[in-house]
Amino acid sequence: NTPFVCIIFHLIVNILIFVLGLAGHLSVHRHKQRAGKEGQVLHRSKRGWVWNQFFVIEEYTGPDPVLVGRLHSDVDSGDGNIKYILSGEGAGTIFVIDDKTGNIHATKTLDREEQAQYTLTAQAVARDTNKPLEPPSEFIVKVQDINDNPPEFLHGPYYARVPEMSNVGTSVMQVTATDADDPTYGNSARLVYSILQGQPYFSVEPQTGIIRTALPNMDREARQEYDVVIQAKDMGGHMGGLSGTTEVKITLTDVNDNPPKFPQSVYSMTVSEDKVPGEEVGRLHAKDPDLGDNGLVNYRLIDGDGITMFELSTDSETREAVVKLKKPVDFETKRSYTLKVEGSNPHVDPQFLAWGPYKDEATIKISVEDADEPPVFVAPSYTFEVEENAPEGTLVGRVHAKDTDVANNPVRYMIPRYTDVEQFFSINSEDGMITTTRPLDREAQPWHNISVSATEIGHHQDTKVRVNIKVKDVNDNPPEFATNNEVLMCETVAPGKVCFRVIETVSAVDKDEMAHRQHFTFSLAPEVAHNHNFSLKDNRDSTASIYVLRKGFSRLTQDVYYLPIEINDNGFPAMSSTNTLTIRVCSCDSKDTILSCNVEPYVLPAGLSTGALIAILACIVILLAIVVLFVALRRQKKEPLIVFEEEDIRENIITYDDEGGGEEDTEAFDIATLQNPDGANGFLPRKDIKPELQYPIRPGIGRPAANSVDVDDFIKTRIAEADSDPTAPPYDSIQIYGYEGRGSLAGSLSSLESVTTESDLDYDYLQSWGPRFKKLADLYGTKDCSINDADDGEDS
Repeated sequence: NTPFVCIIFHLIVNILIFVLGLAGHLSVHRHKQRAGKEGQVLHRSKRGWVWNQFFVIEEYTGPDPVLVGRLHSDVDSGDGNIKYILSGEGAGTIFVIDDKTGNIHATKTLDREEQAQYTLTAQAVARDTNKPLEPPSEFIVKVQDINDNPPEFLHGPYYARVPEMSNVGTSVMQVTATDADDPTYGNSARLVYSILQGQPYFSVEPQTGIIRTALPNMDREARQEYDVVIQAKDMGGHMGGLSGTTEVKITLTDVNDNPPKFPQSVYSMTVSEDKVPGEEVGRLHAKDPDLGDNGLVNYRLIDGDGITMFELSTDSETREAVVKLKKPVDFETKRSYTLKVEGSNPHVDPQFLAWGPYKDEATIKISVEDADEPPVFVAPSYTFEVEENAPEGTLVGRVHAKDTDVANNPVRYMIPRYTDVEQFFSINSEDGMITTTRPLDREAQPWHNISVSATEIGHHQDTKVRVNIKVKDVNDNPPEFATNNEVLMCETVAPGKVCFRVIETVSAVDKDEMAHRQHFTFSLAPEVAHNHNFSLKDNRDSTASIYVLRKGFSRLTQDVYYLPIEINDNGFPAMSSTNTLTIRVCSCDSKDTILSCNVEPYVLPAGLSTGALIAILACIVILLAIVVLFVALRRQKKEPLIVFEEEDIRENIITYDDEGGGEEDTEAFDIATLQNPDGANGFLPRKDIKPELQYPIRPGIGRPAANSVDVDDFIKTRIAEADSDPTAPPYDSIQIYGYEGRGSLAGSLSSLESVTTESDLDYDYLQSWGPRFKKLADLYGTKDCSINDADDGEDS
């Protein structure tokens, strides 16, 4: 019904406009006629139709096109000769015109939110000639708004945060909705906000959309999040208006409104007495429901008899209070402790200070448990003294340890061998008495540092203590000269003067400790106390001076004097020794500068020092050594054993007991090797040994001619020569070639190799091989007999 009423209303408005335009036109026409009659003034003709704008309602859905308005010109007499033309935005598509009547219709549904107005141009022309009868006129068609768009929240859903415990009316956030309808026409875009969900905790201002808290003391620990629904409705919120909603998620942020609280008022813990400082005893935690820094809790000990024995720290991850041992506890001394702990918030909000106090207290009762502890020595360390050279079994001292446990078990003692490697001491395992095992020498080792271990019977835990043993000195070492016991004296020394020497005084040392005001005394030995050469004066400061009693010393007569001196240390008991001082007579110049202390001084050439002479002698010795070495090497050169006039050819008996290697046999027998034409006429001398006797060659033995090729005679001749010379070593050699030639898989068939070895093989099986091997069987079967016969022949 509403669109129809609007259409009727717009039609009435358009008719009124048209009537007013027509009346104006008539009034203008009359004015023209009056003016023509009065002054006959000519004016240009004006169009006879006036309009400014039309209106059309949006979203019209009727069956017929909507009449927007009607165009009419005063030149239109109604005979149909005038044609109306429409152009501009939407002409022909959205807006059409009846060219005869000038009625304008909207053929499509219009949406003001898409386009609010259209600009069109109208003109009246002659139908037959299309000649313009009126100038073109522009007008506007406005789309009239209706409430067809609901409000929208473009940025939803929304998220907001507000501190817990906020006062009523605290602003949370503002939400804003938009309406696409025309805000200048009616109430279509007039919005009103309301809350649909979230009461009674929150409220919203109807005009602005600001959300505020509606309840006091909203506690985050009770509820942290709220889902609020806000509605925006147009038409001023009246019935028939369109609406839109959005969600707002409101979170309460934390404030420090809760103090820490221990779940228990009393905590019980235990600690063993064998725990070491720093170990954890137990934990406790004060709960605070606040978050972050608001929930931090600091712990401290405020009272209790164990405040000096325990300490408190905070675990950075769990925020727990950790009780740790600060000092060792002893079950036998004290068996329980009490601590009072306070937990407090370091960050307190002044706004909620009156809600305090923001701290809590708890009591901790700690029980000490008994543990099997090792024995404890009465002293942390021991120091004893024992005299050196004390006999075996001398008491050094006693160590004592006790079991601090309730059982009070007996303790056994021992000395770890690694602390007393040489085993100078022993200890009684029951009473801890330390004694020596041998006499001690202070000069060898003045201190002995050992350890003693104490162990409870039936337990493995032990305790060690340091024992320092000082060896007290006994005067058991005689004094002796401190430095070199030789002095130098010039031949021309005058009587009564101190001997010239390298050191100014004769002094002594003693391996023993020198007591206060103890010094050495010097005197001549009784056997030289009345000598006429030297005297001694004790300077009473542990030194002595030597004086000459005569003159006329000569190093040619006597160059060294030995003076025995007795030294006494005046200790208790007193120790003395006799030390010999060597006095050497030297040649000196007029200024008592020593020139030589030898018996027969060698006068050195001028300008040539002793070092230079030594260098020259060393060079001569090196040269002589090189010559001797060279001669020895020349003599060691190897020479041939047999000397020939022209050449020396070694003779060998070479046996080839093979069947030939075919083409591979490149080492054929060379008869020239066995020939010695030059040696056939006489005895060949030897170079490696000189015979004592020369035996003549037996006359009955024949010799082959120089160029003879009779090998058998040649060999017999050489054997006879070797047998006739008993002084010559065996010279002929037998070379055995026990192979079939290179590449042959056959073994050696040489009988010589077998004969020369001490083989225990049984060759009787050769008898069963048949007549073809009879010769071989006889040869090996009579081997021992033939060798023995040959030996017998040689012996004879």
